[in-house]
This record gives sequence, structure tokens and C-alpha cells, in this order.
Amino acid sequence: MSRAAAPWKRVPTPVVDVLMVAVAAVDVWLNMWEHTRLGVALAAVGCIALAFRRRFPLGVFLLTLPIALMQDVALAVLVALFTLAERSRNRRLLAVCVALSAVAGSTPWPLAEADRTMTLVIFVYSLATAAAPVLFGQFLQAQRDLARRLDEIEEAREHERALHAQAVLARERAQLAREMHDVVSHQVSLIAVRAGALQVATRDANTKEAARTIRSLSVTTLDELRTMVTLLRASGGRATELTPQPTLADLHKLVESSGTHAELTGELPAAVGTPAQRAIYRTVQEALTNVRKHAPGAVACVELWQDGDDVGVTVTNAAPTRPSLSLPGSQQGLIGLRERADILHGTLESGPTAEGGYRVRLRIPLGAD
Repeated sequence: MSRAAAPWKRVPTPVVDVLMVAVAAVDVWLNMWEHTRLGVALAAVGCIALAFRRRFPLGVFLLTLPIALMQDVALAVLVALFTLAERSRNRRLLAVCVALSAVAGSTPWPLAEADRTMTLVIFVYSLATAAAPVLFGQFLQAQRDLARRLDEIEEAREHERALHAQAVLARERAQLAREMHDVVSHQVSLIAVRAGALQVATRDANTKEAARTIRSLSVTTLDELRTMVTLLRASGGRATELTPQPTLADLHKLVESSGTHAELTGELPAAVGTPAQRAIYRTVQEALTNVRKHAPGAVACVELWQDGDDVGVTVTNAAPTRPSLSLPGSQQGLIGLRERADILHGTLESGPTAEGGYRVRLRIPLGAD
């Protein structure tokens, strides 16, 4: 359809206007009843006015009306009506212009008495003739509006697809950032703690230097991980992980390999959903990691509990028994835990205890999914 219309669109507008004026003038010259000076002058004005029909459609139509008095079907009037209908959205104005064209076409010229029946027939004929270009012009206008609307819909869809792709990417980045912090940082910090302990305990110079190097590299890696997690979180969003992760069945192994003096107590019902199990696991993992980093030698207690329709875990550690190592903190752990809790319509509370320790408490609805 667009290829068929392309050649017409390549014709310059002035050329089209000149041809339209010429064709209208030939039509008037061949079909006008009487070539009086007044009639020729009015016809000439109406034909020349067609060159300005795009800018002044209503005025050009009014200038072509006298031509309808002097011939049966005036091409200039029909062209002016079509242009007006193609550009105007005023239906009442178009109806009035059709009526005026029909009246002009059915009025005898020169003015004289005429058969009323014949005048009525001519009026109906003129009315139908004038309505045709108006309907066609309105059709083209509606077609353009529809094409414009389809373009807008397509643009909206493209924008929606782009937003969806960005949202998916943001969720993936947020998930990656959270897993990097929860899993990778957990393992690297454990390596740093063990290397630091070995550096203090060993008397062999080579072993001490190797332990110092391992601890230094681990600290540097934690710094880089912190930067990466911060960048991923800045471009990501709050989202729920969809990838299967450790569950409550892995808690015993986590507590035993945490590198702290920790004890796991309590049980949870089997009805706890997988997302809630992951949130509990990550909470325990983060809390024990913080105990290793900030409370060396402290005893920790991991308590699983159920309170009515809620389940949760409380991780409490005592005061540290020795100075902590200067390991970097990402400041993202508790933020990630709170995000998990919010997603599952739960709460996370954390803060120091009166005895100098620290407590992290997660509460999640039993049916959270």
C-alpha cells in the first residue's frame, strides 16, 4: 500500500496545484451554461482559489460555491469539499457545507421560476453528489488517524518491551548481587578468618607469611566483592530469587562449618515454603558471618521457632572474647535480608543486646511463598 502511494507523494505540491486549477478551469469552460463576464470572473476566482485549498479549506469552498450555480456538477466544488472534509473534524460544519453545495447546485441560474418537483430532484441529486467527497475525505482522515494510532501502539509496545527487559535485567542483577554477597562473601570471609587464626597460631615463619598473604588476598577480594555488589544493587531492583537455593535441611551443615561456636535449636513445620526456607538460611548465614567478622570467640545461638501463623529464626551472639580482625564490611547484608523479609511480607529486626552481643530476628508468615 505504501509503495503504490509513493509515486504520488513524490510529485511536488505546486505541480499538483497547477494541474488541479487547470483541470477545474477546463471543467468550468466545458460545462458552464452561459459564459457571462460575471460568471467567468466568479469561476476564475473559484478555480484559482483551489491552489490555496490546503491552507484555507473553508474559504476556498465558499469561493467555489458560485460555480455550482452555473453547471450541474462542478469539479472545483467537489475538490474543495474533499479537502475540507479531509482536514476538518467539525461534522456540523461539513453537513452545512454539503447542504450549501446542494442548494447552490439545485438553484436555477439565472434566477427564474422553475419546476419545484424538478428542483427537489436536483437538490437530492446534488446532496448525494456533495456527500460523496465529504465521506471519502472523512474516510482518509480516519485512515490516517488509525495509522497514527497503530504507530503509537507499536511505540508503546516497544517501550513496554524495553521496560520489561530492563526489569528482568534488574531482577537478575539484584539476584546476582545478593547471591554474591550471601555465598561468595561468606566463603571468602571464612578463608580470611581461618588464615588470620593460622597466622596468629603458627610459629613457622614460612607458614606465617603464607597465612598473611592468604588473609591479605582475602581482604582485597572482599573489598572488590563489596564494590561489585554495590554496583549491581545500584542497577538492580528488589526481586525474588527464582533459582533453587539451600533450605532448612542444610542449616546443620551451615552451623557446623561456620567457624564459630554456634548451636542450632528448635524445629520448623514441614509446611514452610521454599522461599521462606531460603530466607531463613540466608539470615543464619549472614548472622554467623557477622559473628566471625565482628565478634571473634563469641558463642552464638541459632533458634528456630513458630509463633502462631508465623515462623522465624533468632540468631544471638554473646560479646566477643578477643579483638576482631579488620575485615571490610559491604553494608549490604542486612539490607538484603530485609529485602527478603519484605518480599515474603515478613520483618527483620537487628540490634545489640544488653550483654554486649548482637541479635538478628526474622519473622515470616508460615504460608509465605
